[in-house]
Amino acid sequence: MADERGAEEGFSDAERAAMKQRAGELREQAKAPKGAARKEREAQACTDAIAALAGTDQLVAQRLHAIVAEEAPQLDPKTWYGFPSYARDGKVVVYYQPGSKFGTRYGMVSFSEDAHLDDGPSWPVSYAILEVTDEVERRLRDLVRRAAG
Repeated sequence: MADERGAEEGFSDAERAAMKQRAGELREQAKAPKGAARKEREAQACTDAIAALAGTDQLVAQRLHAIVAEEAPQLDPKTWYGFPSYARDGKVVVYYQPGSKFGTRYGMVSFSEDAHLDDGPSWPVSYAILEVTDEVERRLRDLVRRAAG
C-alpha cells in the first residue's frame, strides 16, 4: 500500500526535487569560474532562492540573510539543496529550510556540523521559526555569531 510519499518506500516528489536541485548546484559549481566570480554567482543564487519564496518563508529567509550579513559577513551566501545557505570555506554552516519546500507548518533555521555551536554532549542544531520576533532575532543573531566562529 502506498503511503503519503507516493510510493511504499521511495522519496517524495519534494525530496526528489531537492536532490535534482542539489545535482544542478553541483553542476553549476563545476563549470563556474573560481574566486570572486563564483562567489558572486552563488550569492545571486541565494538571493534568487529567497525572492522565489512567499509569505512567512520569504520574511524569515530575508531576515536571516540580513542577520548573517551583519553578524557573520565572513560567511558566503549560496544555495544548498535549493535552500538559502551560508558557508565558510565552501562548507555550509547555516541554512534556511522553508516550510513550503516539504509542506511543513514552519520553516527551520539549521546549522551543520561545521557550525561552532558545540555545548557539552548535546545541543540543538535546528530551530522552527513561525515568525521573527525581537526575541527570535536576538537568538538567531547569537547563534549565527557563534556558528560562524
